[in-house]
Amino acid sequence: MRLLRRVRYRFKQGILALLSRFRHVNIGEAAEVLSPSLLALFMRMRRAEQQHCLRVMRYLRRRGHTNPHLLTAALLHDVGKTRCHYTLLDRTLVVLMSGLFPRLAHRWGEFDALNGDRPHGWRRPFVVARMHSTWSAEDMLAAGASPMAVALACRHDEDLDSQPLETEEDRLLHLLQVADNQN
Repeated sequence: MRLLRRVRYRFKQGILALLSRFRHVNIGEAAEVLSPSLLALFMRMRRAEQQHCLRVMRYLRRRGHTNPHLLTAALLHDVGKTRCHYTLLDRTLVVLMSGLFPRLAHRWGEFDALNGDRPHGWRRPFVVARMHSTWSAEDMLAAGASPMAVALACRHDEDLDSQPLETEEDRLLHLLQVADNQN
C-alpha cells in the first residue's frame, strides 16, 4: 500500500514536472521569505523543484503557518538535489526499488563524501535520494539559514510515524512533511 501511494505521488509529481516548463515561477513569493543568499540557493533549483517548493510553502501558508524557519525549509528542503543530475526517471527508479527492495536501495544510496568524489554511475540516483536532505542542510547553513530551518530540511525525509511529537522542531517537521507529501 505504501509503495502504491509513493508511486501515485511520483506520478503526480512527474506530470507537474512535465507541465512546469509552461508555468510561471513566482520568485517574488520566495523573495518575501528568503534572504538574498538563500534566494540564490532557491534559484539553483530546476523550475519543477522551484514550483514544488512554492506549492509546499503555499500549502503551509493557507493553513495559517507563518513560522519563518518552517517557510524557509519548505522553500529549500530539496535544494541538495542540485548537486547532481537527478531526472524524473531516476526518481521513479528510486521509488520503485525502495518500495520493492528497501534494504538494497538503502545500501545503494551509501556515499562516502570524504573521498571527494561525486556520485556517479548507476548508483547516483540512490545516493541523491539518500543524501539530498543532508546536502540541502549543508547548503542552507553555508548560506546563512537559521539552525531550525537547517534542521527541518536535514530531517525532512525522516520517518516520524512512530515518534511522539514532543519538541517544537518535531511539530514543525511534521507540518513540513505533510505539506511536502501533499504537493
